[in-house]
Order: sequence, then C-alpha cells, then structure tokens
Amino acid sequence: MQLLSKSTRAPLERPVKILQFGNGNFLRGFTDWMVEKANQKGVFDGNIHIVQVHSKTANNAMIEQDCLFHVIEKGIKNGELVEESTLISCIEGISNVFDNYKPFLQLGENPDLRFVTSNTTEAGIVFDPRDHHIEDISKTFPGKLTALLYHRFKHFDGDSSKGLIFLPCELIEGNGAVLLACIQKYITFWKLPIEFSEWIDYHNIFCDTLVDRIVPGYPKDSIEEIEEKIGFRDKMVVVVEPYHLWAIQGSDIVREEFPIDVDELNVKFVSDLTPFRTQKVRILNGGHTAMVLYAYLKGLRTVKKAVDDPAIVAFLKEAIYEEIIPTLDMPQAELEQFASDVLERFSNPYIVHELKSIALNSVSKFKVRVLPSLLAYHKKFGKWPEKLNLSLAALLVFYRGRYKDTELPVNDDHQLMAEFTSAWKMPSTTETVTKLLSEKNYWGEDLTKHDGLVEAVTEAVDHLLLS
Repeated sequence: MQLLSKSTRAPLERPVKILQFGNGNFLRGFTDWMVEKANQKGVFDGNIHIVQVHSKTANNAMIEQDCLFHVIEKGIKNGELVEESTLISCIEGISNVFDNYKPFLQLGENPDLRFVTSNTTEAGIVFDPRDHHIEDISKTFPGKLTALLYHRFKHFDGDSSKGLIFLPCELIEGNGAVLLACIQKYITFWKLPIEFSEWIDYHNIFCDTLVDRIVPGYPKDSIEEIEEKIGFRDKMVVVVEPYHLWAIQGSDIVREEFPIDVDELNVKFVSDLTPFRTQKVRILNGGHTAMVLYAYLKGLRTVKKAVDDPAIVAFLKEAIYEEIIPTLDMPQAELEQFASDVLERFSNPYIVHELKSIALNSVSKFKVRVLPSLLAYHKKFGKWPEKLNLSLAALLVFYRGRYKDTELPVNDDHQLMAEFTSAWKMPSTTETVTKLLSEKNYWGEDLTKHDGLVEAVTEAVDHLLLS
C-alpha cells in the first residue's frame, strides 16, 4: 500500500492565507478540516502554513506525506452511526521555529497572508519576562508571534492593508483579547516603536472564539481497517466526532473574508460569545459533571455505559431539560437542540471516556459548571433542584474516598482532599455537609447561607450512603 503523498494525491494550488501555530490533533481535526470543507464548497480559496511552536524537532510524518492526511468522523449524527473520511489537502507546508529562525520571520513577508489561528494549550497565551530580546527565539507563542508581526510591519513599511485577523482556538475566555494584551506587553518590554503598537491596534483584528469538538486523534487500534478503506498508508490520520462548533466574535469584515459558515459547518459569527459559552458550560460541561460522580457511585465506569443505563440517562435528561435549561435566558428551541446534540455525543460508541479521568478536580469543575444552575434554579423557583442537588451530594460522598466496599479514585488538590477527609470524621452527616458547604474557597461563597440547602444536601447524602 502506497504512502499518502502529493505524488499519489496532488492537491489544488491556492494562495497561503492562513498561518497556523500548532500541529496537534485538535487543529488538524477542527480548523484544517473546516478550511478544507470551505475550499471544497468554493466559499474560501486559501491554504495553510503550519508552524510548530513547542517541539524542537520537525514532524517527519507530515513532511513525508507532503502535509496530506485524512480526518475520519466517527460517531452519531442525526440519530445514526456515521463514518466519513475527508482528505485534508489545504496544508501548503510545515516549519519549525527552532530549525531556523530567519525563515520563520520571513513567513510574515507573504502578501497573501490574512489569518492567524492557533492552539497552544490553555497555558500558551502568556507573557514571559525571561524573553529579554526580540532577536532571540521567545519562549512563548505570543513572543514568537510579536517578532513575526514586527518583521511583517517593517517589510511592508507599516502598510495598513497588511494587518491580520487572529482566530485563536485556545480554551480560555477572551482568547483574542488576551493574545492582543500579551503582544502589547512584548512591544512595551522590547521597546518597539509606538508606530508598530498603533499598527497592531488599528489594523489587526483579534477575535475571541469558542471551539468545541472531541478529537480522539490517531486511531492506533483501527488504523489497518481505516487505511484499507482510504487506500493509502496514512501516519497522520485524525479521528473526530461528527459534532463541532466554532463561534467567532468579530466584526462583519471577518465573516466577509472568512465566510465558512456554510450548511455543512457549524460556524457562527456572533457579536457576543457569552450566551454560547454559557450554553456550553452549563449544558455540556454541567451535564457531564452532574452525571459523572453519581454514575460512578452507581457502578458505571465510562460515559458510554452511563448513558446506556436507563436510570442514569433519566437522571441526566431531567437535570438538563428540567433543571438547567429553565435557568438559561436563550431561545428554548436552540437550547433543546444543543442538549439533544450533547446526549448524542455522550452516546458515541467510538469514544471511550473513563469517568475516573473526568472526575479530576471535580470541586472546581462543579463550582463553574453546575453550581450556577443549582443556585439560579432555586432563585427562580424557590426550591432546590432534585437532580443537581443529588449531584452535589454525590460529589461530597465521592470525596469521602470510599463508598460501601469500593475505593474511589479521588484526584484533586492534596490540601482539599485532606480537608474533605477531616470533615467526614465528624459525628454526623449534617455536620459534615455543613462544614464542607461553608468553605468559601471551594465554592466562592458560603453555601450554608442559602436557606434549606444544607438540609436538602444532607438528605441526599444519607440516601446515597444508605441505598
């Protein structure tokens, strides 16, 4: 079987319009896949150049395959199992900052370049004062980017038309604004000209974005079967779930130049990301977190097995549809469609999510993802939501470290875990619950101040311990 390469599958030539920082599975199975689809649809006409920013060695597999690879969608779509293959041919080339710094900077000389996208992890968009000189390779992605932009600024003599549109995919709130702030810090730190700072502010667009797709990556257990179907050896195959969302907060200019919100792609250009972020955090992440520890206590060990269990899926649906959605100020039909998509995603037979892995740092997750819905429900309806209350009780029981005859895989801050262990040594459940709910450093407030919550949680905890 032949190795996938341009000698076997020659792609169309297009101008390089996108500079992509990062070559991980997510960007290749999300951004690159979307650009490929947009090119195929004829709504965009541009290729991508990838820059490796973390690894100090070149990605030889990508180079050997001339940057061609397949994305395989596997999962449930509109109620049916699907498996679809897409050849990604929109990557023009790949380079490594550490191989040779000068060619990296020269990427900024490309007159067709218009977009920069990235996924350098949540910790990637930072400023580091150890980056003393612009002439040296920066330790951070924003530092490297600042150097490239300054080179572009000088090369084009500050031409206002050579500014870029930034579409960061890092999972941090306000990712575009944070990236801009880091660049400006480097400009000040390196004492670069005020004209460059103004060029960055006035002639570049930094979009906040929200991305969502599960990307398991390389399918080592089924690669032979996949290669048989695609007809080539492909060392860079990426498996993804069918669901995807890219919400982009930006001006009309962004959509005009990057019109990839076609029917097949779930891309939304919005004036405010807040509702989409809230929807994702409360329904997707909140439903996940609300279910996980309760399901573990009931003997389930993966998300798929949990949603296949009639009692657990009934718990999850009631939590989402009757307790979370009623607290959200968004169109009901839109929320219910999103919830339906979430349940399909949880049921994906091709993705194995172990509950013990998801249970990592559950206290901080509950605070952000579930607690706001629980409190909003009580404020709106004057009573505590049964399922979300039960999920809080399950969290307290899980952090006890042992349930009946089962050792529980609690994994969190050591001090927090020690405090939970100490609280569970108190004489009564009520005292334990009162102690734990009063900890402001866990929840951001003293939850015992809410009338009836201690009693409701204590009752649910006793039910779990005695059932």
